[in-house]
Amino acid sequence: MKLNEFYMKNLKKWTVFSLAILAILPFFKNLIFPQVNAAQTQDIAIKFIGQVGNQPFRCGSNYNLGKPATTVTPLDFRFYISEITLIDDNNKAIPLSLTQDGKWQYQNVALIDFENKTGACANGTVETRDLVVGTIPQGKYKAIKFTLGLPDNLNHEDSTLAPSPLNLTSLWWNWQFGYKFARIDFAFSAKTQSTSKNQTQTNQHKHGEKEQSNSFLIHLGSTGCQAETSSQKPITKCSNPNTSSIILTNFDPSKNKIVVDLAKLVTNTNLSQNQPNTPPGCMSEPNDKDCTEIMANFGIPFGGQSSVKQTLFSVK
Repeated sequence: MKLNEFYMKNLKKWTVFSLAILAILPFFKNLIFPQVNAAQTQDIAIKFIGQVGNQPFRCGSNYNLGKPATTVTPLDFRFYISEITLIDDNNKAIPLSLTQDGKWQYQNVALIDFENKTGACANGTVETRDLVVGTIPQGKYKAIKFTLGLPDNLNHEDSTLAPSPLNLTSLWWNWQFGYKFARIDFAFSAKTQSTSKNQTQTNQHKHGEKEQSNSFLIHLGSTGCQAETSSQKPITKCSNPNTSSIILTNFDPSKNKIVVDLAKLVTNTNLSQNQPNTPPGCMSEPNDKDCTEIMANFGIPFGGQSSVKQTLFSVK
């Protein structure tokens, strides 16, 4: 048989066979080379633990904190973190893509909330949050880096219009038109109130919220923000951003957790005293010496300090 005759006779058979091969080729491709279509990312859940020294944080508990030790009970314990990255074995920083859950995480911002509205934490919420969840390229990671605070582009939004978790008015300064990056408040015991009454009753400074002379309030946020009115965004960047870049080494997200220890935050602060003519505690104001040690432990230079090392966060 001549070649042309053989070709024409079997053309139809070869065509059918070729089409069949093309139809099943994707199946064999996935079977032989599964990595081509396999997920290239992994889910990550970063766990935070609220702690006070060697004790777990609880709204209804009393703690002896500061120097000298003062008996206090928590009123609040919440903070925002943002710009979360993990460091891989090649020392490359890989951003964590946060799950946009419509409640605890928005864009690159997450809220950690340890209070549960029990005990003295009446200003808070019933629900708590001790996780940051998201996805990241598959690989091995050895450290974590994040910002305590909000990025500048989100820091001065209107909390009454903002999406969750930026819609909490209790984490927003009316007088500063900006967010409280952290709110960590304590109330004094009855004994402490009687000894510190004369020191705190002269505080007349108002921050657009109810002042409590029987408490020590820690509100971290940007200051030196120039705006035409208190209800407008600053026209320039705040002179004191008061955000902190936190870097924790020896952190494997599959094995380790991040401890947030309030005892370390106030370890050198006298909670029973307050600088006259300033709000009770530390509201991040540059002239408030009650903030000096606290800001240092946040990892923020303050009051002329040139070098500080944060102690609030550690790896477990």
